[in-house]
Order: sequence, then structure tokens, then C-alpha cells
Amino acid sequence: MTEKILIVDDERNLRESLSEALSQAGYQVLTASNGKEAYSIIQRQEVDLLLCDWRMPEMDGSALLNLLREEGRLVDLPALVITAHGTSNNAIDAIQLGAYDFVTKPFDLDDVIVTIRRALQHSSLQKEVTQLRLRVAEVSPRTGEIIGSSAPMLNVFKEIGRVAQTNSTVLITGESGAGKELVAKAIHQHSERRNGPFVVVNCAALSENLIESELFGYEKGAFTGALNRRAGKFESAQNGTVFLDEIGELPLVTQPKLLRVLQEHAFERVGGSQSVAVDFRVIVATNRDLEEEVAVGHFRSDLYFRLSVVPIHLPPLRDRRSDILPLAEHFLQSYSLKHGLRPTGFTEDAILKLQRYMFPGNVRELEHIVERAVLKAGGRAITSDLIVVDETETTERPRESELEILLNLPYRESVQAWERLLIERALKQSNGNKAEAARILGIHRRLLYEKLEPEVS
Repeated sequence: MTEKILIVDDERNLRESLSEALSQAGYQVLTASNGKEAYSIIQRQEVDLLLCDWRMPEMDGSALLNLLREEGRLVDLPALVITAHGTSNNAIDAIQLGAYDFVTKPFDLDDVIVTIRRALQHSSLQKEVTQLRLRVAEVSPRTGEIIGSSAPMLNVFKEIGRVAQTNSTVLITGESGAGKELVAKAIHQHSERRNGPFVVVNCAALSENLIESELFGYEKGAFTGALNRRAGKFESAQNGTVFLDEIGELPLVTQPKLLRVLQEHAFERVGGSQSVAVDFRVIVATNRDLEEEVAVGHFRSDLYFRLSVVPIHLPPLRDRRSDILPLAEHFLQSYSLKHGLRPTGFTEDAILKLQRYMFPGNVRELEHIVERAVLKAGGRAITSDLIVVDETETTERPRESELEILLNLPYRESVQAWERLLIERALKQSNGNKAEAARILGIHRRLLYEKLEPEVS
């Protein structure tokens, strides 16, 4: 289906030239001379993208964006603002109001079309994420939310959607802090067990002599201090889900008993002889390589095969860089609200610093970084100096001489040269694999192909 673009500008010549260029590019074009007329069009018919001047009579771009934001329309309607100066307060205000991006006068029509394509691709991907979350999992931000529109996260959402309605055992792998528990909660909340309990067990936090009584419960008198019968985690999860976090830390002596529970859904409490049957589902997570643990004898192979019926790998944050800013914005809003501060935003240098950081601690580390920044900012914009990170964990930068050359180029040439440098580095790292290069850059591979088209032709 041909995308529909609404051009809003009080300059007739500019409207006509943009309309002709976009029509030749294959888009359906609508035009309006001011915000009031544009708003009327948006009320009557569906529009895929808004290309809007900032200063106009009757209703300007600021008023139009404010109105659309209040109605929640900017979530699905990307808006590109036309502004005379890219670094002006107008451009900053436009982004803070929810505009996707801005284009500066005078502009190159080819650059505008590339930006429009990127915005429409982003909007399409966002709509796909929204549809997936209707099926998969949109956890309330109060309890934790899975945020991400990158290709790796879309794959995770799809896996969650496929497995949620089954009772299969799920093995979630990923580095510490990547959000494995959120994935487990999403599976539970979109399963038929959603009304049952979600019981969390951190295997790494339990000592070897306590883990069996925690998992299986105990009878009165089973050991010193056992004054009453106590139900264990499995028994407490009747009709629900047991989430065993850091399963790789489970002692070898306990592993055969867990295997039996998975096979029979029955166990005896510590100190008891009566079998207890319980209906539950098991989801496990680990940051270890369980196959390697099996090879060195630290984990039972039969238990591993029983646990890994449905594996889901959660990629580290450094492999989904397009999710960094949405996550940071989410934490900014959340912690501003928590601490009673006015949510503001990140300056360009702060965003660049976040994007270049490798996040060895993943999403959890990003959350802590943003919370500290929110407290230090005290309701002001978050600048680069408030983003405290380990400078040794940043992506490689161009040599100083290269940077100086880029800075001395005209604006458009500098941006193009920097973009080319990043793409060349990603292609080198991926040995020419374009899909892998796109993953490294944190962009959709279709956008990378577009960027490479002039070089190929």
C-alpha cells in the first residue's frame, strides 16, 4: 500500500516542489497551508507521515504537534519538522514535543526522502512491535516493561508469543542484567496460567543446605527450627509458574531431584515421605553456557536436555543499540516520576555518550546510570557530564586526525563522511556480511542497503 504523506507549509512554492518530489518517489501526497487545515485532514483520513513547517499562520507547527501529542497520535504518526536552523530552540522543542526528526532549510530533496523512508520504516517496525505486544507481553511499567523495537528484540517477542500458550519448559539465556526475568514474566502473563502465581527462585542466592527446603518445603521436625510444616516454592506455584533464575548455580546434588520434579510434577517435602503432586510450569534462566557446564561435569546432561525444550536467547544491550535511547527515555520518565522531578530529556552529547557505551551490565546498568543522572539533574536536562560510565568500555573512536578532518568539512559532507566511516567499520567487523553489519550499527538492514545503494550503482 502506498504511504500517504501530508505536507504542511504556508509557502506555496515549497509545498509544490516537495509534493512533486515525493509523488515521483512513489508516495501519495496531501497538502495543507497551516496547522488548522492539516489537523482537519488528519481528523478525516489516515496519514502515514507528517512533514510540517514550524512557523505558520493560524496554527503553527508547535500548536499542531501539541494537539496531536495530547491525542496520542504521534505514537503512530511520525512527524518531520521543517525548521530554518537545525540547532535552534525550535528544533529542540520539536523533538521534545514528539517529532521524529527535523529537516533544515535549505535542504536537499534527496536527503529529505531518505529521512522520510527511515521514519516510515521506523513507524512500520513500531506498529509491528505494538501488534506483537498485544499478543505477547506489555508488562506494566510499575512491574517492569519489555522495551525494544530492534530486530533482535522482535525475534524475542515472537518467541514469547509462540511459547506463551504452551506448557513447555523454557530456557532463557543471556548476560546478567539483560532482562531475563522480564521475559519469564511476559511468558507467564500471556499464558493460561496468568491468574496463577509467578514464583521466583534465585538459585545463586540459596546455600546448598537450604535450597531443597526452599524448593520442596519441609515437614514439622525435619530439622532444628522446623516448628511447622512449610510449603516450598513448587507447592506455592499451584496452577502458576516457577521461575528458576541462575539455574546454572544449582548444586549437583539437587539436580536429580529437580529432574524428577520436571518429569513427574511430584516431590516429597524435606523430612516427609508422602508424594505431593502440583500443577505448575517451569521457566529457567542462566547467564552461563550450560553446554560447557555439562562438558566439564558441573551440570547434568539429562537435566540440561529437559530444561532446554524451548530456548530463548536475550541479546545483550550492546547488540541492540537502537533500543538504548527508548530504554533511557523510559527510565527517565519512571525515575522522574518516582522522585517527584519534572521529566526533561537528554542533550545530544548525553545521547552520543550512551550510544557509544558498551554496557557490560546491560539494561540494569543503563537503569542505574539514568537514575543517578535524574537525581543529579534535579529536573534539568541531562547532559553528558551527568552520564557516569566507565570510559574504557566505549566503542572505538576514529583517530584524532580523522576526527579533525570530519569537523572541518561542511555540515552535510561531515555527516556523510562520519556515516560512511561507521558503515565501513561495521562491514569490516562483519567480514562483509551486511545483515551482521546492520546489527552492529543498530539499524534495520533495509536502511543499510539504502545507504550502500549509491556506492553499488
